[in-house]
Amino acid sequence: MVRMRPDVFDALAGLLVAAGVAAALTPATAVFARRVGAVDAPRERGLGPGGTPLLGGLAIYAGVLVGVLLMLDITEELRGVLLGATLITVVGALDDRFDLPAVVKLTGQVAAAAIPVSMGVVVDNVTVPFIGPVDFEWTGAPLTILGMVAVMNIVNFSDGVDGLAAGVGMISAAAFAVIAFDLGRNDAGVLSAIVAGAALGFLVFNFPPASSYMGDCGANLLGLLLGCIAVLGAVKTNAVLALILPLVVLAVPFLDTTFVVLKRLKYRRPVYEADREHFHHRLDRIGFSPRRTALYLYAWMASMAGLAVALRFVPYSDNGGALDLRWTIVMGGLILLALIWSVYLVYVLEIVKFRRLRAWQLRRSDPQTAEHVIDAAVRHDLETGEFEAVRRGS
Repeated sequence: MVRMRPDVFDALAGLLVAAGVAAALTPATAVFARRVGAVDAPRERGLGPGGTPLLGGLAIYAGVLVGVLLMLDITEELRGVLLGATLITVVGALDDRFDLPAVVKLTGQVAAAAIPVSMGVVVDNVTVPFIGPVDFEWTGAPLTILGMVAVMNIVNFSDGVDGLAAGVGMISAAAFAVIAFDLGRNDAGVLSAIVAGAALGFLVFNFPPASSYMGDCGANLLGLLLGCIAVLGAVKTNAVLALILPLVVLAVPFLDTTFVVLKRLKYRRPVYEADREHFHHRLDRIGFSPRRTALYLYAWMASMAGLAVALRFVPYSDNGGALDLRWTIVMGGLILLALIWSVYLVYVLEIVKFRRLRAWQLRRSDPQTAEHVIDAAVRHDLETGEFEAVRRGS
């Protein structure tokens, strides 16, 4: 029996179903993980103490699977998404238990991405602002696979502090759901809502202090699903901003990965090698708790996701490209707010060497100033918003 075209109520129902299933099964996955030995060990790039069970991604997978089967007709594209999700969940679970070599993990990611791409989840052409339609021809499939593998690794890299990867998945998927419905891609909108719900259900047990980790099976799964819904719900349309919207939604994890990879290349280290240069590590170094770190990065993610949604809903131009002055001012204000929040966090994350500037300012008056005194001054500046070092050093 073919269902009627899904609507927003189906999306909300799917979100609740997926959240309920994921929340109900997460404790069971934790028990299973302990029995099979899939337990987190202290890692160079992780901020957790170790000893927390992995495999929470199995609960996310179950939430998505049940939500999709209940709320959507299984099209060829959706079958490809589910098959790819199944493969990457299995590969990730094996990695959580046996710590697979990097080349094996990469092969699994490519294979998992290739499945939905081969079944229609592929970008053949896009409309680029100021340029017009661009046809990828035969390169569409490999480029789509490359993009999905990139998103998988981006989400995986963000999984270094309690609740962060799940929050990234939830906020991004929720934004994609709104955008997909606005573009008339209702199936993709419901799928996005289901993914957001599954991430939310798992987050109940993953928010700091976490009692369960999603592991590589969850991080890679969320990455693949986000890549698929970005293609189905936004990029695979003729909308002018279709290619831009996913980049805005995922701007924070994209920036995080870009900074880390460039730094590793600068010092001639392998890009897959773990280190402590991610955004959450920088926040940890200046005294932020895991909970505060997650909340700050959630807020940054939400501001960018909100900006992407506003780009679709604020009528700042007509179909011919003519700008409406009043709505253009509104859109400019929203962009400015997102930039202000981003600039604030740039200071927080020491990307402009805020801590070095504060240390220089304090040691100019007292060369013997201790590191803990500098850290306390930095925390005070961040909490009060005064940024004394920036004012005096400028």
